[in-house]
Amino acid sequence: MKPTGRELDKLVAWGVDYPYAYPMWFGPFMSVLSVHHPDYIKTVLSSTEPKDNIGYRFIKPWLGDGLLVSSGQKWFNHRRLLTPGFHFNILKPYVKLMTDSCKLMLDKWEAYSQTNEFFEVSGPVSLMSLDVIMKCAFSNNSNCQKEGVTNTYTKAVYELSDLINIRVRMFLYHIDFIFHLSPHGFRFRRACREAHRYTNEVIRKRKEALKEEVELEKIQAKRNLDFLDILLCARDEDQKALSDEAIRAEVETFMFEGHDTTASGISFLFYSLASNPQHQKICREEILQVLGDRETLDWHDLNRIPYTTMCIKESLRLYPAVPGIARQLTKTMTFFDGRSMPEGSVVGISVYALNRNGTVWENPHVFDPLRFLPENISKRHPHAFVPFSAGSRNCIGQNFAMNEIKVVISQTLRRYQLIVDPARPPKIIPRLVLRSLNGIHIKIKPL
Repeated sequence: MKPTGRELDKLVAWGVDYPYAYPMWFGPFMSVLSVHHPDYIKTVLSSTEPKDNIGYRFIKPWLGDGLLVSSGQKWFNHRRLLTPGFHFNILKPYVKLMTDSCKLMLDKWEAYSQTNEFFEVSGPVSLMSLDVIMKCAFSNNSNCQKEGVTNTYTKAVYELSDLINIRVRMFLYHIDFIFHLSPHGFRFRRACREAHRYTNEVIRKRKEALKEEVELEKIQAKRNLDFLDILLCARDEDQKALSDEAIRAEVETFMFEGHDTTASGISFLFYSLASNPQHQKICREEILQVLGDRETLDWHDLNRIPYTTMCIKESLRLYPAVPGIARQLTKTMTFFDGRSMPEGSVVGISVYALNRNGTVWENPHVFDPLRFLPENISKRHPHAFVPFSAGSRNCIGQNFAMNEIKVVISQTLRRYQLIVDPARPPKIIPRLVLRSLNGIHIKIKPL
């Protein structure tokens, strides 16, 4: 079935009739209980159930058994080993690198500011976010922003995301050998090879550079540590390093999760603020007041822009970067109202439908950042807003992502006014991350 950009609207409409949950069928044999109410979601995310064996199984040939997909003791061990990579001391130096990558993108936009024409932003934002992850997590100065749409890794990620979505929706493609023999299967394997080639090269270069040093303290004495340093130097209780396969899976996962989800969040934030100029104006005034006569935010400024932060959260509510999460039940799950799902069932959390659930949010389709004032947050269910999931399997990189979004929006609003294209509202489609079928178009005016 060809995407129309209205698929997620159906989930929201069904949620009006079924405010807690409803079954969704994929073909005659497979169903998922789709939940979109905080009380139900709390039960799912408070459990230790693994990711489902439908959509996530199809991701494994690409991302391997990394943090996104793995479960049980393996997931716990890797999470513990990788958590130091997101300590604030590691994140601090990234602010300047994020600023540099954003500045390169905004400098390229200067030409658009002189033409008074609308242009598509999600493509350049995706390249900028990939540039950020390469610099911050892998200390790799890629040329992806200069290469533009010819960047093979970005093209591979977009194709893999689309092909996984096609496979989930086509029942016959759930049978491995049928998908393997199909044209889509051929394209999937080719895109996997491209993505793996890119990440293997990143790992190879770093291993070469670390031949002489295996202790983080000695590396840190020479330069700032990054995610890849911690990954390559990680040791378990028996002082064993991660296998090459495990390292590649975590690198692949973080390169995808660390750039694609953030790029989606930034692109829809641009659209949200362009569509709501009154809120854009308040954000700009707040940012300029914090900056004073400086051009860039530093680490300590990131917590001094509360109104901008509320706008970021409200945009993530309306346009969640990850529109859905799913779990495979290994035992019976009983919800707060006494209803149960048996072992073997798949429970999906529709984050998009949750965020537009009228029983949870007043005027759910209206952009209102004041929902995130502390006094309003305290009145809501703690699982009403889960942009980075919740519970033990919450997003390990959420602080990294929020910091990047804050840096990018502050740099952008300092230089440009964002103006929405009324003729081309985004046609929102659920992929591995939230995308727009027709792109996201804005116009910019220099300040």
